[in-house]
Amino acid sequence: MKILFDQGTPVPLRKHLAEHEVFTAFEKNWSHLKNGELLQQAEEEGFELLVTTDQNLRYQQNLQERKIAIVVLMSTSWPKIQKNIDTIVTSINAVNARDYLEIAIPDKEKTE
Repeated sequence: MKILFDQGTPVPLRKHLAEHEVFTAFEKNWSHLKNGELLQQAEEEGFELLVTTDQNLRYQQNLQERKIAIVVLMSTSWPKIQKNIDTIVTSINAVNARDYLEIAIPDKEKTE
């Protein structure tokens, strides 16, 4: 799957998605694009999934006409994301076109 990381998506997540083709908005020189423009450009370039931490995206954009799937990580904290990596990767691997998925990122404290 061709995946685009929006600004704010921790880049270290990429190494856990090795079977996918992952790019960042920065690498594509799209950092200046607003959300609607970014979604349009991503679809035009064949991206199948946008991974973002923008929790307001669904309120700011009409997503009904979009083909691209969107996964929203509900935290920007890499340590928290890292603790939930299995759930995140499983969810990303299961996403289909036009899906919109918010992934909660709880603090996983050790319970003894």
